[in-house]
Order: sequence, then C-alpha cells, then structure tokens
Amino acid sequence: MKTYAKAGVDRKLREKAKKSLGDFKLTFRLSKYGKIIKTPFNTLYPVGKDIYQVKTSDGVGTKVLISQLINRHDTIGIDAVAMVVNDCIRCGARPIAITDMIDIKKSEPKLLKEIQKGLILGAKEADCPLVGGEIADVPELLSATYHINCDCVGEVTKLNIITGQKIKPGDIVIGFRSSGIHSNGLTLARKILFKKWGGEYNTFDKPKGLKKPLVYECLTPTKIYVKPFLKVAKRFKIFGAVNITGDAYLKFKKLNFGFEFLNFKPQPIFDLIQEAGKISDKEMFSIFNMGWGFAIIIDKKDANKILDLLNKLKVEAEIIGEVVKEKKIIINYQDKKIIL
Repeated sequence: MKTYAKAGVDRKLREKAKKSLGDFKLTFRLSKYGKIIKTPFNTLYPVGKDIYQVKTSDGVGTKVLISQLINRHDTIGIDAVAMVVNDCIRCGARPIAITDMIDIKKSEPKLLKEIQKGLILGAKEADCPLVGGEIADVPELLSATYHINCDCVGEVTKLNIITGQKIKPGDIVIGFRSSGIHSNGLTLARKILFKKWGGEYNTFDKPKGLKKPLVYECLTPTKIYVKPFLKVAKRFKIFGAVNITGDAYLKFKKLNFGFEFLNFKPQPIFDLIQEAGKISDKEMFSIFNMGWGFAIIIDKKDANKILDLLNKLKVEAEIIGEVVKEKKIIINYQDKKIIL
C-alpha cells in the first residue's frame, strides 16, 4: 500500500516541524495600524480604518516535473496563481495584486514566455493584476528545470471578514467542482502513475475512464474560484470557506467543528491513483480533493438560492455535507464511513 509518507511527504513530521518554529504572534505588535485578526486559515493586518489586507504564498510543487516531462509549460502559471488566489478568498478578501517568483536553472526566453502565458491567463481568471516578480538563475539548487511560487495580496473590510466564528451545527457545506487533481498530492500520484518515477503507465497512455492521455489529465490546471466565490459572498453570508488543497479534508479540522460529508463524485483520475497504488480511503481523503476543489459553509436556508446563483454562473456546485456536533471529520463514501 502506497502512502504520502512513503512517497516522501510526511504530514505528521511536517506538522511537528511547523509547531517547533515558534509563534509569529510575537511580531504582531509591530502592526502600525491596529490589531491583527487571525482567522482559521489567514492572518489579516489593518491598512486603514476598518480595511484589512491578507497575503498568501504558495507554489505548484512537483507538478512542474510533469510539465517538464513533455516540455509543455503554458498552463503551469495558472496553477501558481490558483494556489494563492484560492487561499486569499477564504477570509472573504478580494485579490488585488499578484507577484511571482521563478527559480530556474537557466533563463531561457522561450521557456519563460511559455510560463508567462499561464500566469497571465490565471491573473485574468482571478480578475487580479500581476504587478511584478523575480527570476533567479540558481542551477545548483534545482533538480527540476525551474520552480515557481506566487504571492497574492487581498483586501476586505472588517465587516466582511470570514472568521469561522458563526459556524454552527446544521449549517450546510457546498462544494465547488474541481478540475481534477489540481496541484496537490502529485509527489505520490507521479510515483504511482508514471513509469518514469516507478509507476504503471507510459506518459501518453489513456487508461480506462480517462478522457485524455494521462499526462494531460495530470496537467489540467487548477480551477480558480475567485469570481463565483465573490459573487456569492456579495449576496449571502458565508460562515467559513476551505480551499481543498494539501491535506484535503483534514483542513476542515481547523474550523473547530465536526463535519459529515455525504456526497462525492471523484473524477476517474482518483480511482486510477487509488487502484494502482492500493491506497486506503482514509489516505485518499487526506491528500486529494476527490472532486471538490473549494467549499463554503452557509446557513441551510440559503442553500438553494446559492446553488441557483452558481448554476446561473455556470459553476458546478452541490451540497456535499453539513456541520455536526461531534468534532470529527466523517466521510461517507461507497457505503463506508471513514473518520479522518
């Protein structure tokens, strides 16, 4: 049985390492304009009277190795943007500026132009300007041809910050459909799927259930949820929001409530990964989005109206679960009950 830890990503060790770093709250007193606000996933700092900003940082991880596998780099920038703008909106903030950081073995104009295409497409989809960045030639530091990170600044009024404090049992979880594997769990997925890394399939194989060759399935860009999320947030009260990326459904534990999930429709890529790697259900739901890339927690009375709005916006979304009293993450999947 394959696990994320055996593939090289030990979540427990990572969490232990994070805790050992100490508390950044020691620096909060340096805030010049007032009290810093901490939400379950974001930390916001004041920049004026009742106006707050948030900054998010992330990268695309080992997905660049799949781009490198077929020398296609025009979509990886979308993933880089998606990772930070989808994190930004969790607290209710609107992304207002993006920057990028590309570490590369050698600054080749053709390659950088291809990467830039994706960054621009991602920025347009997020409705947010890309205002700067940096390129560093660091061949000694890299095994891949390049690595890409992005940063995003978002802004929100104090009244509209999503704190998670108003979540209550009986609230509904609406899931926004993912485009597939997104940019998480690829360290494990690559080693299960691709022969280059010890897996079962050739690069352009098209296993049963997939609509396109495996490499293109894995390169499908991460969905960007900024526009539909902000349109929902403008009309309805959102109590909590989760970007279902690294650690997948374990992320809901940060909201300090129990959740029971009742509706999963994972794309065929997830079945392929699970079967080929003999991965347990618990491990799958702790690593992969399993078909839902983003989630909002809302009042039950608003559920149908929000779903109607998302349908008008041509966003695939469904009720996937609810908040429960018992502080557990319960997954109901294929007639099994899984506790994370």
